[in-house]
Amino acid sequence: MADIKRIECGERMSEAVIHGGVLYLAGQVGSPGASAGEQTREVLAEVDRLLTAAGTDKTRILRAQIWLSDMADFAQMNEAWDAWVSKGNAPARATGESKLASPDYKVEIIVTAAL
Repeated sequence: MADIKRIECGERMSEAVIHGGVLYLAGQVGSPGASAGEQTREVLAEVDRLLTAAGTDKTRILRAQIWLSDMADFAQMNEAWDAWVSKGNAPARATGESKLASPDYKVEIIVTAAL
C-alpha cells in the first residue's frame, strides 16, 4: 500500500497531500477584498510554494480547477494565469462560477500535480 504524506496538516485540512506520485493541493485563495487579478497572483505564488515544498513545480501540474465568485472576473484571472502558466506545459483546466467561502474571495484554485 502506498504511503500518504501530508503537508501543513491542520485539524480541519492539509494544504497538500501526496499519494502514489500525485500531489493534491487544497483550494487556495488570496487576500480577502483584493481584486481578482491580485488574488489570482497571490494564489499562484502559494501554489508555487506548495509545489516546491512537495518537490515538484508548475511544469508538472496535471489539472487545475478554478472557481470565480463572478465570471465577470474571468479576464482578470486569465491575465494573471497566462503570465504564470508554464508555456508548453499548460494543464487541463476547468473554470466555473461559484459562491466561495467568503464574499471577499473572488478566486479559488485547486491543483493536482505529478511529483
